[in-house]
Amino acid sequence: MMRVSVLHPDIANQTKRRSAQHSLEEAISLANALDVEIVHSTVVPLRKPSAGTLFGSGKVEELKQIFELEEVGLVVIDAPLTPIQQRNLEEEWGLKVWDRTGLILEIFGDRAQTREGVLQVDLAALIYQRSRLVRAWTHLERQRGGLSFVGGAGETQIESDRRQIDDAIVRLKRQLEKVAKTRSLHRAARKKVPYPIVALVGYTNAGKSTLFNKMTGADVFAKDMLFATLDPTMREVELLSGQKIILSDTVGFISELPTQLVAAFRATLEEVLDANLILHVRDIAHPETQAQAGDVKDILEELKITDDAKDGMIEVWNKTDLLSEGDLLNAMNTSNRHDKVQAVSAITGHGVNDLLDEIEVCLRETTMDEIVRLAFSEGNRRAWLYKQGVVTSEDTKDNMLEISVTWTPKLQAQFKKV
Repeated sequence: MMRVSVLHPDIANQTKRRSAQHSLEEAISLANALDVEIVHSTVVPLRKPSAGTLFGSGKVEELKQIFELEEVGLVVIDAPLTPIQQRNLEEEWGLKVWDRTGLILEIFGDRAQTREGVLQVDLAALIYQRSRLVRAWTHLERQRGGLSFVGGAGETQIESDRRQIDDAIVRLKRQLEKVAKTRSLHRAARKKVPYPIVALVGYTNAGKSTLFNKMTGADVFAKDMLFATLDPTMREVELLSGQKIILSDTVGFISELPTQLVAAFRATLEEVLDANLILHVRDIAHPETQAQAGDVKDILEELKITDDAKDGMIEVWNKTDLLSEGDLLNAMNTSNRHDKVQAVSAITGHGVNDLLDEIEVCLRETTMDEIVRLAFSEGNRRAWLYKQGVVTSEDTKDNMLEISVTWTPKLQAQFKKV
């Protein structure tokens, strides 16, 4: 098993949403998501980053001695590294070095299951790899000749590698376009199904998949691990009143998500944009729960969700089983509370039925009462209304059926096409 050191550079005078120690703990959790052994971890204070090695020469030498003593094989630095910094540190330490982006890409590559997920990870990894080619490793500067299909005369190795990566990126984007078309067809098909979509979003390891399993009776992979879920999963759920919804579990968000991954996973996160209602699942027992909530809201802003979606969002305070009653009350009193908050424990099931009731209330707010008049010959349209479960009463007047319905504008529009 690979022996790993995790370092968090704490740069002075930088605006930070969370403490350096908690950032280090999150980086350790990220590394633990892979099959490695963490043998060393520390916060490294920095007055000013070095352009060549990030850390000063004295600190680089001090860390090298620790790595040799601990027999470290991989160093994870919880910060973005330039290609030059990564190369120089690998040469100084004689070890493989990953920055935060490289680590997250490695985890995503290990977790992706669906074809789309794998393609998205491959694309993000290639974009990242291409950025590493810019004046990164000196052996790539060698010139070579060759036949036209492997590189023209005088083409440098770095140009050849960049061209090959560019070709691979184009191929992956074409494949993703085909997958995206399939996904859009699936979304269009779901829109014909008269069930509202409710999307779970939240910081990674907030307990979304465990809550999803509790609400749906499904068996989605759920573990106390960052990025346990990467691929979106959808299941039908019947609320206590009999109304059916489609519940969607999405990839967890994280602070400083690499830009390559935001772009690559946009199609996956578009499930959120299609949702009638968003549930923001928070690990309310986490010491950095406020900072995590801020990161989630930043990414939702980046996805450009509508103001109506933000206003209607329910905050689900999960993992209440890890708090005492007094601590939970204190959290509710001191937190910058959202209007709609439901406290639950996905493990024990406490509060889940109340959450389902709140979902029903929120979805009902978008319904309207109406009377539909049908001729006796329109039996198929009458049957459609009953099938959707929107009929509240039926009467006959002036040789016409008068059917009272409670439905959404979406259902009303669909009925006009029946």
